[in-house]
Amino acid sequence: MTVVALVPAAGLGTRLGLNVPKAFVTLLDRSLLERAVDGLFASGVVDDVVVMVPPDMIDRARELVPRARVVVGGAERTDSVRAGLAAAGDAELVLVHDAARPLTPAPMIERVVAALRGGASAVIPVLPVADTVKRVDADGIVEATVDRADLRAVQTPQGFTAGALRAAYAAAPGELATDDAGLVERAGGTVVTVPGDPLAMKITTAFDLRIAQVLAEETA
Repeated sequence: MTVVALVPAAGLGTRLGLNVPKAFVTLLDRSLLERAVDGLFASGVVDDVVVMVPPDMIDRARELVPRARVVVGGAERTDSVRAGLAAAGDAELVLVHDAARPLTPAPMIERVVAALRGGASAVIPVLPVADTVKRVDADGIVEATVDRADLRAVQTPQGFTAGALRAAYAAAPGELATDDAGLVERAGGTVVTVPGDPLAMKITTAFDLRIAQVLAEETA
């Protein structure tokens, strides 16, 4: 079964505080986008990668990731994934991966694809939640302490049969979502989990980037 990975990379990454789309920020000597795409191919289980970027970054993205197909993304993440799905053609299995997770290790990607090949229609890598979690009201007053035993932090790549992901997007026209598996859930699909990896951390803030730089130096 052909596996195509979609990499939404059209976001501005305003919380990172840099004047450049986040996927094009450099981690040591390579952009987050390069690292994410190279990691997908290096896993050995991804046949093709489609990257969705802002219109004015098309040429730059093609220079950085010549092995990937580059298309114009949208204003919202869901718009970009829709554009990627349109470019994915007849792919049977689809991964959706954050460019902002540049250190994602190959074994984790392999676990997601293995679960799909084993019969799952939607797969997410997860980690147990380590911190105590509180539910608060609009004024910041604690309402309850949430039992974290059943809670998981979700990472990417998330994996889907192409039919399941296309159906989930068709059932939510115009809807905004930061989690593709959430759309599958709302469409009535079953989402299974596989173990994630701390190295698949998401770079959102300047502090995250500093941590990623240390990790990249250690794994170089």
